[in-house]
Amino acid sequence: MEEAALGEAELNWSRLSVSAEALESELEARAEERRGSREALQRLLLPYNRLTSLPRALGGGFPHLQLLDVSGNALTALGPELLTLSGLRTLLARNNRLGGPGSLPKGLAQSPLCRSLQVLNLSGNCFQELPASLLELRALQTLSLGGNQLQSIPAEIENLRRSSSLELTESLECLYLGGNFIKEIPPELANLPSLNYLVLCDNKIQSVPPQLSQLHSLRSLSLHNNLLTYLPREILNLIHLEELSLRGNPLVVRFVRDLTYDPPTLLELAARTIKIRSISYTPYDLPGNLLRYLGSASNCPNPKCGGVYFDCCVRQIKFVDFCGKYRLPLMHYLCSPECSSPCSSASHSSTSQSESDSEDEASVAAHRMQKVLLG
Repeated sequence: MEEAALGEAELNWSRLSVSAEALESELEARAEERRGSREALQRLLLPYNRLTSLPRALGGGFPHLQLLDVSGNALTALGPELLTLSGLRTLLARNNRLGGPGSLPKGLAQSPLCRSLQVLNLSGNCFQELPASLLELRALQTLSLGGNQLQSIPAEIENLRRSSSLELTESLECLYLGGNFIKEIPPELANLPSLNYLVLCDNKIQSVPPQLSQLHSLRSLSLHNNLLTYLPREILNLIHLEELSLRGNPLVVRFVRDLTYDPPTLLELAARTIKIRSISYTPYDLPGNLLRYLGSASNCPNPKCGGVYFDCCVRQIKFVDFCGKYRLPLMHYLCSPECSSPCSSASHSSTSQSESDSEDEASVAAHRMQKVLLG
């Protein structure tokens, strides 16, 4: 068999259209040769060979294999042979037919791969949900399942983290889930402190949870071609963000002054008065339920207002400059329709808020909106 190799540690059998029998024979021979050799096979490249299953010969003789590429085949399952590759760090199995029952080997979460596998690419397959066993691979640094049929991201995604020997929490660094049918981003995603790259483009996502602002390591966030109409104000806390892609979303163009607004109840009006006028009270003066209610007050973001709100507030969307690159539509919560929300405190632009507020709604700076959509 003609073989292209970069060195003794790599076997590259890409696009050779070899039969399963010939491949088994070659691997068995190589495994036998390597048993007495100092040079262990570390990289095995088998993409685009029409494989329908993993070679059985992988089940023995390749304990030092670090990279296995079986992309572009016709695999419907990754067999138990995978579990014997105790040193495997990178598994590339994109563009196959994986996704049905039994696509992943039983015992994956209890196998040595749970501690060794760092990069897993299953993009271009048929998964409708994220397999639970994948969420137990605590050593994963990169997980790709783009171009599948995923309907949701499970809350257990937060399990993809681990404690290092120095008792520091490490977690997934790159998550690629673009090109699926995901509608919501779970807040638990924010519990992956090492996440640098998050790709959720080409889905059906309608909102971004404010908890994502806790991803302080995030450098790239791809949300283009979704159904987003605004971003939470907390997105400004992502100070290390270098790339933000929002094009192809129905981001709002108008400054929304007054959406649905129901007047405050008598209870809330009384509670607002107590807070605004700093009327003193002790735990012995009021029942417990009223004490808890008073403790739930939120401050109006307008420093000129000084008001508070409880259950009743007005939603307002403001465009805010972000890192000098983007104009983002951020949601604010105000205490009343008459209260205007400040934008200058979060702005890094020389454009003043008064100038922004005076712009005609029908001509809300098209070039500003373009920066958001094409960012």
